Amino acid sequence: MNMPVTGFTILVDGDACPVKREITTTAAQFHVPVLMVSSYDHRLEAAEGVQVLQVDRGADSVDLHIVNRTKSGDIVVTQDLGLGSLALAKGAIVLSPRGEQIVEDEIGHLLERRHESARRRRAGGKTKGPRALTEDDRRRFQQKLTKLLMERQEFSQF
Repeated sequence: MNMPVTGFTILVDGDACPVKREITTTAAQFHVPVLMVSSYDHRLEAAEGVQVLQVDRGADSVDLHIVNRTKSGDIVVTQDLGLGSLALAKGAIVLSPRGEQIVEDEIGHLLERRHESARRRRAGGKTKGPRALTEDDRRRFQQKLTKLLMERQEFSQF
């Protein structure tokens, strides 16, 4: 049994998050609280250790609620680079649902690529969307989250 890891929260951009089950399972093993935020358009179920917050349907309502609740040391799970950038600025760790940790050194380049793709689409061009999430992606995400929580657990013992 894992010791509780305290002092931070896992915040989840719940609208389009494909790894909610993996987050819930892993967080429960480490006794880490989870806050899943979604718009009223999406139905999320609360569970032990998982708080669900539903917000207005506005384009950035979920992102704003997550940013306003994020504190240094939290883990934010999102595939939204804009939200990831804001969370990094507040000292959070940012994970994509594929288990990729978004870091400060890379966020500028990632945002620039996103902007270029959007510009190309507005001009009538086509861009590729993300590939479908695989079981390997789910496993990679859960392994990365577990590793982060284990590191936190070891750190909190000192």
